[in-house]
Amino acid sequence: MGSRSELAAAVLMGLGYPCVVIAALIPHIWMFAAAAAVTYAADWYLHQRGSYLVNRLNKVRAGLPIRFMLRQLLLILLLARTGLAEGPLFYAAVAFFLLFYGLQAPHGALTTLIRLRRTMPVVTRNVDLHAVRIPDAPPRALLRRSGEKMLHLDIPAMAGVVVAAATGHDAVGYAGTALSIALALGYTAALVPYLRRRRRVPSGPAVLKAVQKWLDEYQPTVALYFSGSEDSAYQVNMWLETMEQLEGRPIVVMRERGLVAKLNQTSVPVLCIPGGQHLMTTTFDSVRVALYPANVGKNIHMLRVPTMKHVFIGHGDSDKLASVNPFSKVYDEVWTAGRAGRDRYAIADVGVRDDDIVEVGRPQLAPIRPWTGTPKNPVPTVLYAPTWEGWDNNPGNTSLLLAGENIVRRLLEAEHPVRLIYKPHPFTGIRNKKALAAHERITAMVRKAAAERAADPRWAGEAAAAQGEQAAARASLARIEARLAALTKPGRAGGDEAEESRVSLADPERLAEIKNLRAEWNAAYWRSFGWWEHAVVTGSRPALYDCFNESDAMVSDISSVVSDFIASGKPYAVTDSAELGEEEFRRQNTAVRAAVVLSNGAGEVDRLLAAVADPAADTLSGARAELRKYLLGPDEPSSIEQFDAAVRALAAKAEARNTGVRQRVGEQAIGELDRESDAGGPGAEAEGNGAGAGVGGTDGAGAAAAAR
Repeated sequence: MGSRSELAAAVLMGLGYPCVVIAALIPHIWMFAAAAAVTYAADWYLHQRGSYLVNRLNKVRAGLPIRFMLRQLLLILLLARTGLAEGPLFYAAVAFFLLFYGLQAPHGALTTLIRLRRTMPVVTRNVDLHAVRIPDAPPRALLRRSGEKMLHLDIPAMAGVVVAAATGHDAVGYAGTALSIALALGYTAALVPYLRRRRRVPSGPAVLKAVQKWLDEYQPTVALYFSGSEDSAYQVNMWLETMEQLEGRPIVVMRERGLVAKLNQTSVPVLCIPGGQHLMTTTFDSVRVALYPANVGKNIHMLRVPTMKHVFIGHGDSDKLASVNPFSKVYDEVWTAGRAGRDRYAIADVGVRDDDIVEVGRPQLAPIRPWTGTPKNPVPTVLYAPTWEGWDNNPGNTSLLLAGENIVRRLLEAEHPVRLIYKPHPFTGIRNKKALAAHERITAMVRKAAAERAADPRWAGEAAAAQGEQAAARASLARIEARLAALTKPGRAGGDEAEESRVSLADPERLAEIKNLRAEWNAAYWRSFGWWEHAVVTGSRPALYDCFNESDAMVSDISSVVSDFIASGKPYAVTDSAELGEEEFRRQNTAVRAAVVLSNGAGEVDRLLAAVADPAADTLSGARAELRKYLLGPDEPSSIEQFDAAVRALAAKAEARNTGVRQRVGEQAIGELDRESDAGGPGAEAEGNGAGAGVGGTDGAGAAAAAR
């Protein structure tokens, strides 16, 4: 439903329209004016906030144009009820509204046409598109929420007619309607210059030709391919730094426009090609290895290319069923962090061959600092990082539903005080309303406890002593955020994605400054409140690994979060939400072998806190060290060295395969063979079902298998 303020605005709007109707019928001019003003203000506020409630109104055919038309018709009714139906003001108002709505069509057509002509078939970052001329975007004020702005231009007319009806001075009404028409005409006319040829972006074929030219010059060797919802941006972001460290020439290939804006800053070229037909006509002849962080349907458009080897790298290492997805058979190789991933596939027996699995470590875990053996602050910090509810109703997916509040309550009420950091999964509540409700209750519990601790005399001295440093940290946060906002937005303020594609070229100095600023931001964030203060952490910053480094222990569920936290060597607990029993829970889940197992009542939390407070009570420290190697691989060589070696080895296999094919087909180039197969194979033009033909007419999955 949105925030409380949004709900209040919706209530005011819901009450305002009936009041407008009543005022028109009574009639009462000033009541009409007041009620109409309330509806205008509430409408404006909800649109400013991008409220979910606005979308709901559109679904029930009470969208913005209908609401404006209703107000205007009610004004006509008001004039009739006040005896002005035969007067010139009445006819002037009717004529105005007809003309005003007549102007909506050309205005809407112009804005739509401008947007369409500025929408390129690709969105890029760090790709030089100088071969095509991309002009600056129109001013943001012209196109952003343009329909809403155009409709609001009726305010002078509405106000003028109401005042004229109340005072008898018709000239005020004529002036108001004339002003509204002039503004509407001016707004429409201001859009016309942006239809001129020199203001348009090049045609789709021209842009695609420039992209292909750049690819042919850059000659990428390894591609990170990703498709997913906007909430899944973290799955590609976690691999960007790894891609930056690889030998060769990496590239990120994406499929959703909205995801590009959610990417972290990177020096790696990013090429977003939303259309399947455009991707399949773009050649990546130099790419030898394609890496896939997620199993999604759109992978088929790249899997169909036989000249590269395809690898599933995933976006985490865990005992979830997703880690042994049968879809993984379509890839040439599956890369896991350590031996545990290999064993999972063997046990699951989903068709992934053991010799197609390569252990490469987890390069992303390098920022995680190892535990020193004692809490870093006088009050230990425990991180509660539950996973989300998943797509099914399995009670073992998340502890939020059955155990979350018990876990939080026991941590907040522990005999020896601890600080709690609550960081939920970004998908929490997207499918299950009960999970969202549990999350909201836990958030309220943590914030209430934080407020109570702030007023507790035990912490008064620390709070007073830290006031100056915390104020300075908050000031630093504001300064850093302002600078980051300026650095991370390519181009000028108000530029659209076409303009940003033109100007977003990698700048090593800017990227280095961004990296340093983010490190400063993280340090300032933790200084901005006391080491005794509870916190709820949502959003992308601070990152999960930053929370790991700030914590002395963690409570979580079966997910990659547990496997990653094991890299720190710190004590941790995992919740048996499905109530399998400790022995069976450990047997089924590798990552639990060195964990304190929690029941839904969370009574075992004391064992975790004891291990944090006293190394002698930490009976699982040896098991954690052993499990760390099993899950994440050896410390030497480093994970990035293992990963890069695996990329180079697989690229050599791809090159050997391509050489062999060239020898077999003689003078006919592999690319020509592939394109001929695409043209004649099944599904060559069926982009809607994601099919495309590979060598010998095989479909996507077969092409990947044929590339082995």
